[in-house]
Amino acid sequence: MLKKRLIPVLLLQNGRLVRSEGFRMHQIIGDPVHEVERFNQWSVDELIYLDISREASYELQPDDRRVRGLQTHLDVLERISRTCFMPLTWGGRIRDLEQMTAILASGADKISINTAAVRSPELITRAAERFGSQAVVVSIDALRPAGGGCEVMIEGGSVGTGREPAAWAREAQERGAGEILLQSIDRDGSGRGYDLELITTVCAATTIPVIACGGVGVWEHYARGIEAGAAAVAAANIWHFKELADRAGKRALARAGVEVRL
Repeated sequence: MLKKRLIPVLLLQNGRLVRSEGFRMHQIIGDPVHEVERFNQWSVDELIYLDISREASYELQPDDRRVRGLQTHLDVLERISRTCFMPLTWGGRIRDLEQMTAILASGADKISINTAAVRSPELITRAAERFGSQAVVVSIDALRPAGGGCEVMIEGGSVGTGREPAAWAREAQERGAGEILLQSIDRDGSGRGYDLELITTVCAATTIPVIACGGVGVWEHYARGIEAGAAAVAAANIWHFKELADRAGKRALARAGVEVRL
């Protein structure tokens, strides 16, 4: 049996790491270079960096000299990849194959696409043909409107698409995606746990791995995501505010009977 993965998601905005709540509120919590060095010492299985900056270029001006002078996401990625000793996925503002090529050449193992995949679904197929499906992650941001249902959102959760997450995940798989990163906007930063119904529905519609994300507040939430069908569980904020988050998370999974790499 394949072991289930535990994955930190790190959000990068204007060159600094931030915590997120509802995809709208962002608080600076550190720098990306220091964080990857910390995770190298932990027993996490992969890392996902999502650049949510609005501008293509930025300049870091922290006190830490290690990140001074980094002006673009590729600068940050190249610096991170020098010391990242685990599979690394990079996403954010990716629009074409040329950008994907540059990101993979700069040290990423996989690319994550969201808005561009919805606007130009053929991009998924072209990316899979060039880089292999294993390198193509389609990120799905899902929102539950007040009127009910569940809708795929793009442009950082600000624009509705009218698409239903399970149907879009199925199409993404058919077009060549190797993995789905499923994020609940409603649960983001809430600490209330994963949207289990969303996970179950999307996993039932696909056969490729689904990474669940959004809402983890306690270690026990991870196992519930696996029980709902996810092949891997991810979180963002809890990694920054809990000590030994890797060990505590994996021990909770193991106690629940989930096969993990300890």
